[in-house]
Amino acid sequence: MTEHGAGPEDQPLPDGGWSEEIETLRGACVIPPVDSALVQKAGVLTASGDYCAKAALWRKYRPITVQPDPPSEVNATLPGRWLWGGVLWAHFGHFLVESSSRLWALPHLDQPVDGILFIPKRPAVGDETRGFQREFINLFAPGLPIRVAAEPTRVEELVVPGQGFGLGHITRGTRKFRNAVHSRFARDVTPEGPEKLYISRSKLGLSKGGLLGEEQMEELLQAEGYEIFHPQDHSLTEQLARYKAARQVIAADGSALHLFAMVGRPDQKVAMVLRRQSGANNLLAMNVAHFCKCNPLVIGALRTEWVPVNKPKSSRNSFGEIDHSVIGRALATHGFISADAKWPVLSDDQRQQILVEKGLGGSDRFVESPEFKQQRIREMRRARRARRAAKTANA
Repeated sequence: MTEHGAGPEDQPLPDGGWSEEIETLRGACVIPPVDSALVQKAGVLTASGDYCAKAALWRKYRPITVQPDPPSEVNATLPGRWLWGGVLWAHFGHFLVESSSRLWALPHLDQPVDGILFIPKRPAVGDETRGFQREFINLFAPGLPIRVAAEPTRVEELVVPGQGFGLGHITRGTRKFRNAVHSRFARDVTPEGPEKLYISRSKLGLSKGGLLGEEQMEELLQAEGYEIFHPQDHSLTEQLARYKAARQVIAADGSALHLFAMVGRPDQKVAMVLRRQSGANNLLAMNVAHFCKCNPLVIGALRTEWVPVNKPKSSRNSFGEIDHSVIGRALATHGFISADAKWPVLSDDQRQQILVEKGLGGSDRFVESPEFKQQRIREMRRARRARRAAKTANA
């Protein structure tokens, strides 16, 4: 049990406890997952075969790595002293939030480490690393190697920090995690770019989810002096330079805001345009608020939501169909655009053209959210009843 009353058998909390503790193991066995799934048997066993619960990755109220079976044999060995990095995600947002969650320990080590040791999220990926993963680690710990254990591996010395960041209550980050980010991450990146920045998703395509009507919103924002920025076309260093330079930032909700939050400041104004109805939005706003010490403007202006036909519920693959007039009013009220700006509502013909251009008109891949359809039907019935009542009252 920790001083906060919860050990690693409970979720990590931002106020301290095991999320800010460090354990060092000699001769530990690191075991990668065998199956590709959300919850996987994977993690760390001590030299005596006990499960190291502190090495587990938690998401909200449950661990998504659970105690693995002891391997029948361990052929790989790793000499030296290594920092446990946990699960290495290929998904950009999950990498930022979950694969970075142990790096807070680097400034708290009594001895240096030889590198950071991960396990792959997907077994088929093996020990492969991606460019953005390597660049991110280098921005946090310049020159420190990373390694991925693709098979059970005996490690001479493994330093296991608690999970200081992630999804759930821990999205606020522990004090030690936030301090490490603010003191170490991207310190040498010089601000470069305009004061007004819109972080776009419009080039990501159907498989990544997005905003229907985003290109039209971008034209309206350009008229207000905003640069339209597509982060996937730039290195992390270039992205961070833009985020540091901007004084007003508007973004479609998504992974880019997790990166922005790591270098954001209280003097920056931030607005987030929702593209889906999802609890992930609340976590994203919480992340920005606690890391940047500001209150982001969250704009919910969905006319409806388009969801994958094989999974008809809000997710990161959903498309939100936005109401430009609602967004314009919110941005004008809070000083992001001209106070007298009047953004138009799309006509039915314009709306239909967007659906066709995005491949959603008559598409067999996406359908309108059942929740939004029911909501619209209820609103139509209420309006019909109101008209009848008014007609009766005037009779």
